[in-house]
Amino acid sequence: MDKKKLAIEKHKEWKGKIEVISRAPVTNREELAIAYTPGVAEPCLLIAEDEERAYDYTRKGNLVAVITDGTAVLGLGDIGPAAGMPVMEGKCALFKEFAGVDAFPLCVDSKDVDTFVQTVALISKSFGGINLEDIAAPRCFEIEKRLKEICDIPVFHDDQHGTAIVVGAALLNAVKVTRKEMGKLRVVINGAGAAGIAIGKHLISMGFGNIIMCDIHGIICEGDEGLNSGQEEISRISNQEKEHGSLVDALKGADIFVGVSRPHLVTKEMVASMKDGIVFAMANPVPEIMPEEAKAGGASVVGTGRSDYSNQINNVLVFPGLFKGVLAVRAKDITDSMKIAASYAIAEVIPEQELTAEYVIPSSFDKRVALAVANAVAKKAVQLGLNRVPYEEIR
Repeated sequence: MDKKKLAIEKHKEWKGKIEVISRAPVTNREELAIAYTPGVAEPCLLIAEDEERAYDYTRKGNLVAVITDGTAVLGLGDIGPAAGMPVMEGKCALFKEFAGVDAFPLCVDSKDVDTFVQTVALISKSFGGINLEDIAAPRCFEIEKRLKEICDIPVFHDDQHGTAIVVGAALLNAVKVTRKEMGKLRVVINGAGAAGIAIGKHLISMGFGNIIMCDIHGIICEGDEGLNSGQEEISRISNQEKEHGSLVDALKGADIFVGVSRPHLVTKEMVASMKDGIVFAMANPVPEIMPEEAKAGGASVVGTGRSDYSNQINNVLVFPGLFKGVLAVRAKDITDSMKIAASYAIAEVIPEQELTAEYVIPSSFDKRVALAVANAVAKKAVQLGLNRVPYEEIR
């Protein structure tokens, strides 16, 4: 049976990938009276006196909302909130499986930014964190920005920052393998949507070097017409030499290529024009260039988003541990320096002596990753004074 047919059959069998399990026994009248009325009134009164006590007396401290409007679901595009539900449920299952974090899927039936922001803000008191998912650019930039300003809990758009963090981690190790020099690298990112722009900002913050952003029209330069707000912002801090041209031009002499765009946009001749190239072609399910072809063009390190090749660049390495960490210290926000800490934590899971061109990023199933990320992020939140409770090692 092919995977598509099997996925349909299993989803019909499961009828959802998550369920609600009671943590409180309710098998007799006494247990009922404690878990519900009249006993439940006591924690309610305590929380009414001090809202922070919700972390102590409810599941808020380990509960994340996974929220979409269904406008950019996987590679399927704007298929609507109901059709996005299987992805949101899957995300929730990954939170639980990889980090023990409870997550709940929410699909908001509105493309209006004001309505979406208000809806999420109004329900935010129920959760310890907000994971935005599959929201189209450029709307996603404004939605995240406004929610971070309004909410007193972490808000994180995973398509942007989860992808950026895992790319940063893989590149840290790829640079070591190829003995390239941080700060002097020419990095070409093809795809100037939510993920591409976030990757660009993150790699600039980490100090990789000169970032060249490309879209369907070629190299993005400050002052170009037709840029959206996110592209305008990244254009001001990237492309240091104010270059113009095509993706072919951008890749000449480049050290690194990161693709978050479409299949078959890069040829082995383009890879051959790079300098000892690191190629992360992450379009799914078909990358910008297949690994075999990239290697034939002389690429030193190759990664994709696929699980059937080495160096899978997958943000499941990020979001479970990241939220586990911020929830542990009840952080109020997720900052750029916390994202950088997460990248280094993932990279450092692999001892330097074990690094090879085929192994620059841990497996998605490496149980060390979530705890490494959680501890790194929690420590950084405390250093920044964004925690509500002290840090204790997360095990």
